[in-house]
Amino acid sequence: MQTQKKPLSFARLIGTSMAAKSIVDMGSQIFNPFLPLISAGLGIGVIDLGRLVGLRSSMGIFAPVSGVLADRFGYRKVIRIALLFMGAGFLLLSLSNTLWMAVVAMILSGLGTGTFVPNLHAFVSSKLSYKLRARGLGMIEYSWALTGIVGLSLIGLLIAATGWRTPFVLLAAALVAMSFVFGSLPADGEGASESSEMSRGSWRLQLASLLKVSSNRRSTWATILAGSLSFFAAVQVMIAHGAWLVDQYGLDAAKLGLVALIFGFFDLTASVSVSLFTDRLGKKRSVIIGIVGSIICYALMPVLNVALVSAVAIMGAARMCFEFNIVSHFPLLSEQVPTQRGQVMTLGSAMMMIAGTLAGFSGPWLYVNLGVAALAWTSAAAVTIGCAIVLVFVRE
Repeated sequence: MQTQKKPLSFARLIGTSMAAKSIVDMGSQIFNPFLPLISAGLGIGVIDLGRLVGLRSSMGIFAPVSGVLADRFGYRKVIRIALLFMGAGFLLLSLSNTLWMAVVAMILSGLGTGTFVPNLHAFVSSKLSYKLRARGLGMIEYSWALTGIVGLSLIGLLIAATGWRTPFVLLAAALVAMSFVFGSLPADGEGASESSEMSRGSWRLQLASLLKVSSNRRSTWATILAGSLSFFAAVQVMIAHGAWLVDQYGLDAAKLGLVALIFGFFDLTASVSVSLFTDRLGKKRSVIIGIVGSIICYALMPVLNVALVSAVAIMGAARMCFEFNIVSHFPLLSEQVPTQRGQVMTLGSAMMMIAGTLAGFSGPWLYVNLGVAALAWTSAAAVTIGCAIVLVFVRE
């Protein structure tokens, strides 16, 4: 008689997901503080490596393809492939001694990251009831904050002791190991979704099928658009805050690192709050609370930009409200079209990547040419539009 596999427990699901996402987040955040060291090791300029990091992020626009495949063949299979892509990219980067090798490495790791994160959210959502979903996804997002608080400090010590290549080798090995760990989990039982048009028809039909939402269309696209506006507003400030603090308060690298540590605690507070309260409050209501908090913080930024402590505090508060909003957004989006969960989550991810790319251009330009007020109030306007969209069009 064949023994039946035990169902996947909450602890194993969330623990495995947190472990994998912590490794992925370290790979994503490593470029921020160590950009000069990595660029020097590769023999290219900081601006060139910055462009490669942008190329890596832009790979997220291909996420909807993985979402369609995940809905048809299972989230777990796609997650495993994504982890292997990232591992291959980081290993190739550690071996790179020419620009073209670094370009290929960044493309591979970007494709893996853009595929992994939304499909992980979809996988976890498929395993949890809606009333527990914010708790589970909120706990997984602890990894982002903990990476900033702990992971990057350890990577800094490792680079100092052994060089910039070693962390990428270790990250690659850890990602391959996590792919095997996910292979040991019970299959998710997804497949044969309503997105099967991908397998037939012309390329135009196949492309159109990536954007086709079978039901609850207005609410689904409204949820995606509102999340993208919030992401745009937050990234605008995040990408310009270093120049802001250096120009106006004279912070050096060590003090900027301390600010990053402080921001990590703000992020962690938001993620913990989501895991504790969002299921009780309701996902839509939590998103609105986060957006309203963001509006207030962005509006107050120019007013409180009179001293270092108040400026850092209001930026941290804005990050906390954004994190509470966006982590609550994931479970809200996950239930808009359950039969196309992977596709919808990856569409949301792709839209956020586009919004982040736009913010990468607009944020520094606004700060340099028009100042903090223009930067902050533009972000406030974006999230105000997002709030109106959620209130009018989004259904839970």
